[in-house]
Formats: sequence, structure tokens, C-alpha cells
Amino acid sequence: MLRRAVRLLATIAMSVIVTAAVAWGVMAIWFDGPHSRVLAGAIAAGVALVSIILAAIVHPFLRGLTVALFPVIVVALWWTSIPASNARDWTPDVARTARATFDSNRVTIENVRNFKYRSESDYDERWETRTYDLDRIRGLDLFLSFWGPTQIAHTIVSWDFDDGQHLAISIETRKEKGESYSAVRGFFRQYELYYVVADERDLVGLRTNYRGEQVYLYRIRVPAADARALLVDYLDQVNRLADHPEWYNALTQNCTTAIRGHAQNIGAGRRLDWRLLANGHLDQLLYEREQIETSLPFAELKARSNITDKAKASDDSPDFSARIRQGLPEIPGS
Repeated sequence: MLRRAVRLLATIAMSVIVTAAVAWGVMAIWFDGPHSRVLAGAIAAGVALVSIILAAIVHPFLRGLTVALFPVIVVALWWTSIPASNARDWTPDVARTARATFDSNRVTIENVRNFKYRSESDYDERWETRTYDLDRIRGLDLFLSFWGPTQIAHTIVSWDFDDGQHLAISIETRKEKGESYSAVRGFFRQYELYYVVADERDLVGLRTNYRGEQVYLYRIRVPAADARALLVDYLDQVNRLADHPEWYNALTQNCTTAIRGHAQNIGAGRRLDWRLLANGHLDQLLYEREQIETSLPFAELKARSNITDKAKASDDSPDFSARIRQGLPEIPGS
């Protein structure tokens, strides 16, 4: 009796796995396969049909389900071999890749984005070369930007230098001309991974002033040495992507999971938490872990951290970074 129950549970579990795997294989072919919708549809239908037939004709049924995974494995092998590229007809805002050159404690970064916007799609392109003294890093800040849903946010990390400079890096999709972001397509090989290395006025002001997003700014409790190590790790990845492009993935390689990966690289990673995926609650997680200011009730801290109106008022001001930080709690002690 027990043996039958275990076998039944195994069959149910395997059925779910095979169904999910076949569904993934069908979508992978549809999104990343031939440009011809007819051909892509035919191949996807063929993979699904072969899996169904194998499950039906191979006995016992549990073995048939296992064999039914073979077509999906073939699809997965093809899918993982699709190369990313830096040579596409990119939209102007992601047309150039940054590159960092280190010289002792100084780093020079080419193609720091500092666009002047009139609207989200109308701007003057300004790509700059900037030099930063790594010894002058004093802190690290995190922006959370909400464009609609409150469960999901876009995260931007910014480094604070004691000479008043700020360097912001946003991990995003690199889109081609005529291409727009799709949450579903983000799970497939549709967008290259792109690190926007930019002035805060560009990255933050674009969202508050021209995209109508709500943006929150939190000062992170982190030793200056860790903030420096994190920036170096980020810039090492920036250089790798300039030479060896990678794919963005909405689950495994997105704006927040990639941050956690960098933190782990420098030995500052924490245990996995569901709020790293539903990152609209990331500030609450940081509050619980005492990585942001905790002397205020969380609701009050969150309200004070909303810098949307200050960013709108600052717009193209040269002291944008200083103005959006007015009224924020002091940087927590390291």
C-alpha cells in the first residue's frame, strides 16, 4: 500500500515537472527560435507532440514521463548555446559599453552616461570619461524605483565619495531599436545584460521626472572597505561584459539578484530571502537586517526616503545628488 502511494506521488510530481519542462521548451522555441512564426510554432508543436507520444508509448508510465524529457533536453542544449552579442542596432541610451581602467587607487571609467533629457525619448547624448579616487569612497546607497506594481521595483546602487562625487550603476536589459521590455521575454534569451554606469541625475532623474516613477533612497550601513570592494567587483564585471556579453534573465540575472551576486563575491552576501525576488519589499528586509537606519519606525523611514519630489524639483541642477539627500537620516555607523 505504501509502495503504491509513493509511486503515485512520484508520478504526480514527475507529471508536473514534465509539463513545466515542455511548456518552457515550447516558449523557448517560440521566443528564441526561428524568426518565422510559422516555423517556430511548428517546431514548438513538434517538441510538445513528441514528448506526449513518448510519455504515452513507453511503459511503465513513470519511465515514459522520464523519456518524455529527452526532447526538452535537446531544446535546452540548443538554447544554452545561443550566443549573446555586443554588435546589434542598440537604442542610443545603451549604445556604448563602459570600461574601467585601474591605476593604483584611482579608476578611470569611459562612457559614463550623463544625458540631458527633455523627455524619456528626447535627449542630448553625453558620454563622459571620469576618474574616481577609490580611497575617497565613504558609503553606499540604494535606490528603489517603482513604476507601478508595489511588489517589484528597480534597484540602483550608488557610491558616495567624500569629495561630493556619486557614481550610480543600474543593471538593466540592453534593448535594440524598436524593442521594448517584456516581463515574459525577460526569462528567455531576448535581451543582453547591460550595466548603466551613470551620473545620478541621469539614472534617477530619468525615472522621477520623465517616467513618472516613485523613487526611494536608502543609505546602507557598510564599511567603506566593503563599499570599495563592491565597486571594484562591479567594474570588473563591466569590463567582462565589454569583451564577453552575457544574457539578462528576469529570474537569475536581474537588477537585484546580480547585486546579491556581487555582494557574495566580496564575502558580504546574506542568506537568500523571498524579498530578493519580490524586491519591492527589499527595504523592509534591509531594515530587519539593520543594514539601513533603524532608529526610526520603518513607515517613517520609508516616507522620509521618498525622494521623488526632491528629484523633480532638482531636475537638471548640478547639485542634484546633494539636494535629493536633504532630510534623509544620517548615514548609519559602519
